[in-house]
Amino acid sequence: MEEKLLHIKNNALSMVLQAKNTKELDEVKLQLLGRSGSLTQAFKLIGKVPEEEKAEYGRLINETKQIVEDALQSAFDNFKKQKIKYQSSLDVTDPAILPPLGHLHPVTQAIEEITTIFERIGFTRVRYPEIDYDWYAFEALNFPENHPARDDWETFFIKEKPDLKKGPQVLIPHTSNGQIRELEKKEFPIKMLNIAKTYRRQDDISHVPMFHQFETLVIGKDISIVHLKGTLDYFAKSYFGPDRVTRIRPYHFQFTEPSFEVDITCDVCKGKGCKLCKEGWLELGGAGMVHPNVLRATGVDPDTYSGFASGFGVERVLMMKDGIKIDDVRIIYSPKLDFLEQF
Repeated sequence: MEEKLLHIKNNALSMVLQAKNTKELDEVKLQLLGRSGSLTQAFKLIGKVPEEEKAEYGRLINETKQIVEDALQSAFDNFKKQKIKYQSSLDVTDPAILPPLGHLHPVTQAIEEITTIFERIGFTRVRYPEIDYDWYAFEALNFPENHPARDDWETFFIKEKPDLKKGPQVLIPHTSNGQIRELEKKEFPIKMLNIAKTYRRQDDISHVPMFHQFETLVIGKDISIVHLKGTLDYFAKSYFGPDRVTRIRPYHFQFTEPSFEVDITCDVCKGKGCKLCKEGWLELGGAGMVHPNVLRATGVDPDTYSGFASGFGVERVLMMKDGIKIDDVRIIYSPKLDFLEQF
């Protein structure tokens, strides 16, 4: 019986120490001293103890009960003191702890800066569909029927019944559909900036299936390559800084003639050559004089009006900004906060 009482006492003290609040203490007290509690049941056993051992058993059980009650009371007192201390230190006029605040994604920040740069020289920001008809994405832009870009290995087609005149719908592979929709308005002169998501079946260090482009279109009388080069240089100096070098290379695009690709010295390797740029230059996008066939497709007389267009990747432009040092376009869409919080 003595060993049983010792076990009850040790178990009781352990339960009291493990209680995390007064509610748990109340449950411990009930388990020990309640009607069916272990100590209460031990008291009921006194009638079964031999006569010569009753006095000693009575002393031990009373002593055990006193120790348990003292431990319970001490624990209750400690919790009460903690509550009083917390309440006395609480100032209800203190400002609340605010949740952490985010910020605009780096691509959104780049779009806002690009928009501001072009607005300063009279460009108007427009927005056109990111799901559009083949007519706007290819046909009116002088793409032949068998052009590789019109293959479903290159472009995402929408499974909807094609329009009899405008053809099937696609996720736009470039923002150049905005050129056709703007030209259809016949509101001259045109100085358009179109920024939108674009989609292509590419995924590697310098490509992602969904990316952003910004498209410029200038249409008026006597517009020349000089105006195009001047606009490109203005943007490059405004966004990248006065010390960065850009170049244009002859290229072929279906909707411009002559056509150029626009490159900039790689900021990751400072023009030495790296895994991103390969040879020190990174392509930002394409540009050129609007092809006469594009003007004719929208009912504009190429003998009266001329113009230039350019299309750049927002992510590419962001990667080449001075000091950014992003050598893989895919990381821009990483959910890692340690990356995003740098911007």
